[in-house]
Amino acid sequence: MNKKSIITMMLALVTMAGQAQTKTATITGYSPALKEGTLVIGGAGTSWEIVDSVRAGHFSLTVPVEELSVGGMSCIGEGLPNFTLNLMLKPGVTVTVSGTDCLFPLWKVESPIPEQQTLNRIRDYCRETIVDFIKIEQNRDMAKFDSINLVLMKQELDILSSLPVDVASISKLSNIARMPKNMKDFPYMEQLKNLEKTFAARSPKGFEAQLAEIHTYIYPPKVLQLGDETVDAELFDMQGKKHHLFDAFADGRYVLLDFWGIGCGPCRMSEPEMREVYERMKGKLEIIGINEDDVSTWKNSDFSKSIIWKNWNDGMRGSSVNSIYCDMGAIPYYVLITPDKRIVWKAMGYNPGWFLGIADVVNGLRIKQDNSANYHFSVRQINTNANGTTIKFRYYGHKDYWFRIVKESYLEANGKRYRLMTADGITLDENNYPAVKATDATNGFQSGLNYSEFTLSFEPFETIPQTFDFKEGDGEGAFVIRNISL
Repeated sequence: MNKKSIITMMLALVTMAGQAQTKTATITGYSPALKEGTLVIGGAGTSWEIVDSVRAGHFSLTVPVEELSVGGMSCIGEGLPNFTLNLMLKPGVTVTVSGTDCLFPLWKVESPIPEQQTLNRIRDYCRETIVDFIKIEQNRDMAKFDSINLVLMKQELDILSSLPVDVASISKLSNIARMPKNMKDFPYMEQLKNLEKTFAARSPKGFEAQLAEIHTYIYPPKVLQLGDETVDAELFDMQGKKHHLFDAFADGRYVLLDFWGIGCGPCRMSEPEMREVYERMKGKLEIIGINEDDVSTWKNSDFSKSIIWKNWNDGMRGSSVNSIYCDMGAIPYYVLITPDKRIVWKAMGYNPGWFLGIADVVNGLRIKQDNSANYHFSVRQINTNANGTTIKFRYYGHKDYWFRIVKESYLEANGKRYRLMTADGITLDENNYPAVKATDATNGFQSGLNYSEFTLSFEPFETIPQTFDFKEGDGEGAFVIRNISL
């Protein structure tokens, strides 16, 4: 197997190939400074593929694209910037990039697409800051990363006001408009609001959905929290049929909202575990995948077509629903909702074992408990007497990922604490690995999903409570299982 094939496989979860388009654009490039064999990736929207390696300074990328889209290219290798050269791509069009060095984000771009001039003007206006950004990134000076990123966004806001309202400028404004959700006290909020109004007033027809998406980012509704009742939303499937979130609650089902994207590695990594749990829980759990890509990318993805649960889109890259349910703009983001439409769990990212733990909850654990703070863990058995309280736990996770329980763990009931005395099946304050196979999978990441069962013994209760809490200490990141019933 050659080097290119090996690296292509290694980066599969990041680059997320698998598009079904037949229309393509071409990116050709040259720089004498590029090392032989340097990998070049390119794509449109959020779908990027490794498509070529440098030969004698030259490369050529054939990129699937259905319509005029913002895309780009990047080079991967030692000493190369971790950055993107933004390009406008369109079916049947060839874009040429060239330079004399390895700073490809600043290379010359030749293109017949008018909107490329918008991207070029933004890039040229911010040139010095981009150079500083690259230096900071290459020096790994992360303390300066946030500040230089803000400087870059400020310059982009400044230049956008003088540019035409087109696909390129609206895409850039949309990217900036996402920032306030992830950054408290965004310093350029007033400028962003004014620019959004200006774009809305100047925009030609055809950009209504994109402008509505930007407006939602800038003026978000109140985000629902744990315990809140859910809010309905209208979405559509890949055939264009409209649906409502509330349709999924039929027959007393739990509902899991899965906010995801084609180019999101953790989103793809979570799919096998979710698929197994979905098959186990049919009739008890409904999953709604809410895609955050543009409609064309979503509809033409082979991965998207393979999803077996509800696979919906709002036509606004998920913003109309994300803004209501998600505290952060990052994906994957999950929200678990009870049959009576109450939110009981929210989480960002993917931790192996979460969904197996959720399956236990949906199936009905014999002992009532609120373990939504950490679905890796659940209480399986309790024995309490005058000598103490013994609790049997189960932990789900990947066999290569460790977990810990600290010696400072305790039970809390009736305003009093009861210390952890002994542990059986794990070693306290040390790395423990789940050893018992939890799925039928025989290959892939999912085949490594395991569980461990262990017992913790605590001081005896002064009086037997109706419910109590388990607290894994008081340190940062400690979790709680609340309202454990006897």
